[in-house]
Amino acid sequence: MTPVGPFVKAARPDDGSSKKSSETQNKQQGCPMSKDNQNKQQGCPMSKDFQNKQQGCPMSKEFQNKQQGCPMSKVKQDSEESNVVPAKCPFGYDSQTFKLGPFSCLICQALLFESSRCVPCTHVFCKACISRFNDCPLCGADIEKTEADTNLQSVVDRFIDGHARIKRGPVDTDEKQVVDEKKTIIYEDVSLERGAFLVQQAMRAFRANNVESAKSRLSICAQDIREQLEISGNTSELCSQLGAVLGMLGDCCRAMGDGSCAVAYFDESVNFLSKVQTEDLEVTHTLSVSLNKIGDFKYYEGDLKAARDHYFRALDVRRKAIKDSSKAPSQVLDVAVSLAKVADVDRNLDAEDAATEGFQEAINLLKSLKIESEDNALEQRRLSVLDFLNNQLSKKQAD
Repeated sequence: MTPVGPFVKAARPDDGSSKKSSETQNKQQGCPMSKDNQNKQQGCPMSKDFQNKQQGCPMSKEFQNKQQGCPMSKVKQDSEESNVVPAKCPFGYDSQTFKLGPFSCLICQALLFESSRCVPCTHVFCKACISRFNDCPLCGADIEKTEADTNLQSVVDRFIDGHARIKRGPVDTDEKQVVDEKKTIIYEDVSLERGAFLVQQAMRAFRANNVESAKSRLSICAQDIREQLEISGNTSELCSQLGAVLGMLGDCCRAMGDGSCAVAYFDESVNFLSKVQTEDLEVTHTLSVSLNKIGDFKYYEGDLKAARDHYFRALDVRRKAIKDSSKAPSQVLDVAVSLAKVADVDRNLDAEDAATEGFQEAINLLKSLKIESEDNALEQRRLSVLDFLNNQLSKKQAD
């Protein structure tokens, strides 16, 4: 697994900077239970569907075929030095392709969680997903009731627990008499795929509002990384991965209304990401997002000093990022947002001069920001933040 920061191209579910994923667009074009999608399922249930170009969570260009930005990205194969054959899941579930198989819920398109069977049609979905329907989304039959399918869920849980855990060692060189001069096949450790697989399933479930399912998959992923930390120590790679997953778990708890649990996860995310000595802008962005989210909780709890402390730490992280690297428009916009958050708290703390200075600095940054004409989403965000800042400054001057 490579230490890739999670939330620039693979944003957390509620990160406003992310763009619509192609998977989300696919869902808008037709319900997963539509006739077209049913036709795709009429062949072998493990047949290839379409490439996963999905985006965030928790989970908000999120997952592209190469898992860009995913905190659990697959390690590149060194095919020039050895003939490596990646092991494949027999059911086709992996982190590189989108798959609907026998263990999938056709509503959230993630693996089944709390499997519930419809009566009388017997089609099975996640409990949280099917609870929103009166008619079976697959066959249209009236749902008289749903029953827990514990046997099927037990199979799914065992499948998840064992997925990508098989390890194949290299063939004994003393015994390999290669036929037709073919190279010895060395199977890579497929556990490298496990994190990406779990995050992918979690993000699918989160976008479909099946938050319990997302939290369950992320918890398994976090436990896997913690076990590796015990073996390898606090490496930058593992700390960045765990920090990303903990941030996603915080998003899940927040979506479930559990603020204290969310803050605990965000705090732990900050702790691990702060240990990463890297100039990776994705990691620093993730760190600042977690700090801002803790600040948001403190703000709404009325603890303005704690809120300002976290907002200012996020601002400091973002300022250093644009100072030490090229000033990408998205990073400059992040700085402006952090300036606005700090200034808003200063105003509520009656630090009027500091608030005015912060709002004006953010406005000047956004006015000088040049965004390519094709990046409409970023330009719309810039204009929205600029409008907010001008309103806040005008309101303060009126007072």
